[in-house]
Amino acid sequence: MNRLDERLNKILPTLTSEKFRENRGLGNEVPFYAFDYPAESELQVREHIDFLLNQLAKAKPPLNVARVHLFQVLVDMLEERNFYDKAVKLQADKGSEALLKQLKGPLKVEKVAEFITRKWPITDHDAYLIDGVGSAYPMIRTHKLLNILQPHLGQTPLVLFFPGEYDGQSLRLFGQLSDTPYYRAFRLVD
Repeated sequence: MNRLDERLNKILPTLTSEKFRENRGLGNEVPFYAFDYPAESELQVREHIDFLLNQLAKAKPPLNVARVHLFQVLVDMLEERNFYDKAVKLQADKGSEALLKQLKGPLKVEKVAEFITRKWPITDHDAYLIDGVGSAYPMIRTHKLLNILQPHLGQTPLVLFFPGEYDGQSLRLFGQLSDTPYYRAFRLVD
């Protein structure tokens, strides 16, 4: 068994533990966690998230978990405002740079956070699992989204599945792209 498999196998016991459910041991910190992994393992991690959701629904007591695929959120937001087809055409006609410039307003990080909390209200969920981060880059930066979500989610745990590296202080998407330091997340498992 490789190191990633070992870490993936620790997730379910962690999520179903009383410590996780009750935010114990965090010292009044925000219950945000990061699970970093090599970007080339994206498909394996996605499959494991599917497995987790299935098992969490069967847990005693069951956990009602919102799976937030960040790229799909962006697509849904554009479709909701009838911008998606226009965005595809703009990229085909004028390229990715022009598209990114046009999406800054409709996909502003505050709007993304509001969409997430509207679609998956905290009153209905025990935890949030966010994936699809790599696919959403560069339209949205993870550290900005986490900072904006903190006051909205309160003490509801959030787990960010991050294709890159998290050293406890900063996120490095794909292990290469530096992101602004994000100090408030805990490593979900070692």
